Amino acid sequence: MARAAWPGRRARLAAGGAMLLAGVAVFADLVFPPDLSRLEDSTRLVLASDGRLLRGFTTDSGVWRLPADPGAVAPVYMKMLLAWEDQRFHSHPGVDPLAIGRAFGQLLDHGRIVSGASTITMQTARLLEPKERTFGAKLHQMWRAIQLERRFGKDEILTQYLTLAPYGGNLEGIRAASLAWFGKEPRHLAPSEAALLVALPQSPETLRPDRYPDRARAARNKVLAVMEERGVLTAGEVAEARLDPIPSRRRPMPFGAPHLAWRMTASNPDARIVHSTIDGELQRALEHMALAEQESLDSGAGLAVMVVENETRRVLAYLGSSDFFDDSRYGQIDMIRAVRSPGSTLKPFIYGMAFDDLMIHPETIIADMPTRFGNYQPENFLKVYRGEVSVREALQQSLNIPAVTVLENVGPRRLDARLQGVGVSLDYGGEGEPGLPMALGGLGTTLQDLTMLYAGLANGGVVRPLAFTLDDKAGPPVALLGEAAAWYVTRILEAAPPPTDFVDPLATRDHRHIAFKTGTSYGYRDAWAVGYDARYTVGVWVGRPDGTPSPDRFGRATAAPVLFRIFRQLPDSGRPANPIRPEDTIVAANRDLPPGLRRISAGESAPDAITRSLIQPLLVSFPPDGAVVELRAGEGGAYAALPLIADGGRKPLRWLVNGVPVEASPQRRRADWRPDGEGFVQITVIDADGAAARAQVLLK
Repeated sequence: MARAAWPGRRARLAAGGAMLLAGVAVFADLVFPPDLSRLEDSTRLVLASDGRLLRGFTTDSGVWRLPADPGAVAPVYMKMLLAWEDQRFHSHPGVDPLAIGRAFGQLLDHGRIVSGASTITMQTARLLEPKERTFGAKLHQMWRAIQLERRFGKDEILTQYLTLAPYGGNLEGIRAASLAWFGKEPRHLAPSEAALLVALPQSPETLRPDRYPDRARAARNKVLAVMEERGVLTAGEVAEARLDPIPSRRRPMPFGAPHLAWRMTASNPDARIVHSTIDGELQRALEHMALAEQESLDSGAGLAVMVVENETRRVLAYLGSSDFFDDSRYGQIDMIRAVRSPGSTLKPFIYGMAFDDLMIHPETIIADMPTRFGNYQPENFLKVYRGEVSVREALQQSLNIPAVTVLENVGPRRLDARLQGVGVSLDYGGEGEPGLPMALGGLGTTLQDLTMLYAGLANGGVVRPLAFTLDDKAGPPVALLGEAAAWYVTRILEAAPPPTDFVDPLATRDHRHIAFKTGTSYGYRDAWAVGYDARYTVGVWVGRPDGTPSPDRFGRATAAPVLFRIFRQLPDSGRPANPIRPEDTIVAANRDLPPGLRRISAGESAPDAITRSLIQPLLVSFPPDGAVVELRAGEGGAYAALPLIADGGRKPLRWLVNGVPVEASPQRRRADWRPDGEGFVQITVIDADGAAARAQVLLK
């Protein structure tokens, strides 16, 4: 009986032992899980809105370790990787018994290892916990591989391998390797490139193509030959791939929007990946343009640019400097956030508040003459004065005295409260406080805040915080100006004369509807241009970051041309901002306005004789004397109207062509005259003091 019971007892003992071993294995699996810390210590990435890499930051150990998954890699690479490293990857539990048996048999036959038995899962285990290559380490890898297979799916294990595999130097992961060796994302790898990257992890330092090109080529060609044998590639594909060159150097990693990338990682310290709102193509185009633009600037000067999508307030381009690596231009300083004097760029908001208060209208007459406001006596930029002008002209020509006059009526503290109420930071320096110099840049603010304000103008006067990442929630809208005021300001700024390089009175701004304003800070330290159309707002700053003056560099001549060139890089919306006129706007000539809106005055004007001596001499600025003007066809077979533009003198103005009066508003400096044919004509303009200016031009 005892002997008969022994086999059953032995079976029970064996089963019990198996259960005990299984229990120990489960316990060990729970108590000693795989160490995934290397995966967690990956490169921090800032991505463009389309998911492409803008900039990455190495790990604390100085390694480029970019996360990657099979879906982001070219299918040809994935096929080649599995065919080369682990043909039964999708069927084994982490350890391949057939491969182990084959390797052991080859060891017995040849006395050495001919082919290894490591699966991709085992290699991943070794990459997670690097150890010296010993028999004990191999057993440890096998155990860890089984653990990984229990915890993760096959694609997740492939993701770990694709993130950690070494490719020479401080490159880890297929994405870092593809960018460094080929300058492209791994989804775009060609067969020859994929073959090299399959071979490199076997011996990443001795096969580096920049140091050992012959070895790298031989290793690549060996992989290609095996791919042909195993049916992954055709003979023709292999022959073609063998002709491709081996990369001779390592390419730099993408370095787009470096100031924003640093800013976003600093404000999101726990995020490994930041999805920015940046349009990668636009960012790259503007970075190249900025490098070209800075060549025409003074030594030590640079520029900064911000582009915003009006509807979403997303930042599409962010250039904190024109060249991040140029120390002579302080390229690593982010001039988008630097506090600088805004010059005249706040004038539209001063006039806008006055429009809201029904204090003025675009056709309200205002004096531009030497004026004292208490103990403050500002001057015009060019120290010439135009006498009586409309508010429209005063804003378009950025005249200083009218702007201070309007601000005196609006109230500097009200302007300060309104701007700070929409999130704009204002710096008055030390014990400074809001005052009339605000109108001319007597405070500090940033390009970011100015761009945000003008994006609000483009959206009917409603300001919202800008969005820098796709996760940023839309901030609460705050009304800075009413719809009518925003409409008035937009129409005025749209008609402002473009910079000299873009002047074509018969084809304004390449047919785009760009409302813009320029500014220059005291001492020519900062040149500004901020503009918008229906879809985009663009802000430009030009100057020296150290605050050194740049003589003869001012907003209209320096920053405005850059602004217009940037708009040429943007799709044309085909329509103006704020296109629909609000019901409460008044469209009328000065004489038709209510009496309270016909004129505004303030301060103490200089005597008339002094004023007249300071007013700019009368001049026909377009068409200039001696010009040849090409006639253009208009409606109904007639010629299109030719604009006649005057500068200087005192209003009212009268126009004559060949002695015949031209119908035009005497309070405007522009008249539209319709030619009746080709030939020479004499254009005359006469001002309120009887002064006359003439221009003789040829029409053809």
